[in-house]
Amino acid sequence: MSIVDDAMGMSDLVALWELSLSDGNHKIEFEHGTTSGKRVIRVDGKEVLRNDWMFKLVGREHFTVGKAKCNISIEAVTGFAYEYSLEVNGKSLKKFSENQSKIMKTWALTISGSPTRIVLEKDTLDVWVNGKRMPTTGEFVEDGTETHFQIDNHSAYIKAVSSGRRKGGLIHTLYVDDIEIPLAKE
Repeated sequence: MSIVDDAMGMSDLVALWELSLSDGNHKIEFEHGTTSGKRVIRVDGKEVLRNDWMFKLVGREHFTVGKAKCNISIEAVTGFAYEYSLEVNGKSLKKFSENQSKIMKTWALTISGSPTRIVLEKDTLDVWVNGKRMPTTGEFVEDGTETHFQIDNHSAYIKAVSSGRRKGGLIHTLYVDDIEIPLAKE
């Protein structure tokens, strides 16, 4: 991570992470002043934590992003070099992201000229559209289930059918106005 100039001179930005949750993708920025101990955390550009002066240069900072509990660990590596890591709900960001990809299906499309992100939480069957949980109606159909919801004046549903393999689970497909939408590449 390179040090970035800001409007007041030098920034202490040392880490930047992308976090994908049901309500959207979030950018987490961390500033660490290695002489003052200053710590600043921003989520999507909004400051959520600030400590301007700390004697202890290593440790943990706790904050939340939506319902996710996050920790940033600051560890000394050698001399005045530090390593920064992000944990989400008690897991490393990598493990959390791997788990999210197993429990979430995400689609990205444009509806009425606006970018739209639709997420299915497979464990709860909640459907999110641009960060807002949608009211849904479930229906059993001949080859599986359909979860119906509205996006503005567009009808949408997610169809779940068996993969046909014992360990394959379900295959989820989104339809908006009866047009199949491919999964997003996140």
